[in-house]
Amino acid sequence: MATRIVAPPKKAIVSNLRLLARQLNSVPSTFPAAVSGQFAASEPSPAANTGKPSPLIDLTDPERLFSSVPTSKLIRSAANLHAAAVAPVMDLGIRVMKSKLIMGTGLARDAVLGAVRRTFYDHFCGGEDTVEAAAAVRRLNEAGLRGMLDYAVEDVEDNSSCDRNLEAFLHTVESTKTLPQGYVSFVIVKITAICPIHLLRRVSDLLRWQRKNPSFSLPWNHYSFPILSDSTPLYHTPEEPQLLTPEEEADLFLAQERLRRIGSRCEQYNIPLCIDAEYTAVQPAIDFFTYSAATEHNRNGPIIYGTLQAYLKDAKERLLLKSEAARKMGISIGVKLVRGAYMSSETKLAHSLGYESPIHNSIQETHDCFNDCAAFMLEKIDSGSGAVVLATHNVESGQLATAKAKDMGICGNHRLEFAQLYGMADSFSFGLRNAGFQVSKYMPFGPVDQVMPYLLRRAEENRGLLSASTLDRQLIRNELWRRLRASIL
Repeated sequence: MATRIVAPPKKAIVSNLRLLARQLNSVPSTFPAAVSGQFAASEPSPAANTGKPSPLIDLTDPERLFSSVPTSKLIRSAANLHAAAVAPVMDLGIRVMKSKLIMGTGLARDAVLGAVRRTFYDHFCGGEDTVEAAAAVRRLNEAGLRGMLDYAVEDVEDNSSCDRNLEAFLHTVESTKTLPQGYVSFVIVKITAICPIHLLRRVSDLLRWQRKNPSFSLPWNHYSFPILSDSTPLYHTPEEPQLLTPEEEADLFLAQERLRRIGSRCEQYNIPLCIDAEYTAVQPAIDFFTYSAATEHNRNGPIIYGTLQAYLKDAKERLLLKSEAARKMGISIGVKLVRGAYMSSETKLAHSLGYESPIHNSIQETHDCFNDCAAFMLEKIDSGSGAVVLATHNVESGQLATAKAKDMGICGNHRLEFAQLYGMADSFSFGLRNAGFQVSKYMPFGPVDQVMPYLLRRAEENRGLLSASTLDRQLIRNELWRRLRASIL
């Protein structure tokens, strides 16, 4: 359990609390439900009375949930979450971050980066380097949570950039030894940061064409797990692609060696490595890298975790195929399960090409897929052949998973982790913590200017999720009111 941090002296907080209270009262308390965002949510009211047995995750007591959070941090969190929930504010912020103001040098660029640094960056990122990220992880651990370290660079174009990122990822792994064991649950890697993006597109095209025509030979495709399934759409590759040139094949081997070095360093430091998912145009290549690494590093337990996006119609089928192949090979599988982050762009692209969207037709189908895959992975944990990170902000999914884990007797199993984005869904994270589960916060870090593309993408993907964060904002508001009354009486 986290140690309770005493609020600042009354005189130091009363005026700020009163000012914030007026601001909170002026903000609507309900927003439309969201279906986008990597950890997309559909949050029921914590006070809802369904007549069912009391859930393991108790979100009805803000004082207990936020007992480890100083008042000053609660105030900042409330301000940032309320600002992010207002569409015009987000629109303005995204326009500014995309504008020419941040290009080149000058006072305007410095001012914009400074404003981003002091607001959304500080709220949603762990710092500019491993030292700041480690300090943020320590603060998380004081609250009973763990950190998933994500050096947030992506979509590189050349090998020299990939090599620089490789050194940064290796340094990230090494930095975990500056912290007590268990403070960091995972190191995150994006394949788009260690393999040129055009090569990922080429490899994905070739893998899709091989699915269409199994006789199509790819000499570099040393088999790992199934990457595509019968229900996987192949519209990204309408005609036979050219084989990789010798130069491209050499670059592919270089990229695989980068991942091999990171995986070996993680294995040496006993830190699991989680590989993020991306959009479907390059996801087959990412799975190729992930599964090849898993066959090498997961023989004695899960070190390499791949990410499965439950909003894709073929997600469950691919999970079953991968699981069966791993079982036959005697390899443990590690899965980070998310709902998905590219719903709008994936649907638009498919429709523009005259195909049905690869995304489930309704949010309920996505919820059902996530919950089914979660239940399947919990059974793999129970049998000793798998591990899972349930990365979700969805309270109902959390309640279902925790209830099943309790029934199976795996509540404290080290192969079961829940995760939420850093700076979001804190009440849910604390509720899971209080119920006895391991909980991590997905923490991006890196220089502000280099992390800007990540921040922009997340801001656009999670626009609906932020506007629908009613539960967190309501609980924070209630706790601030409680502290205000306590400070006055």
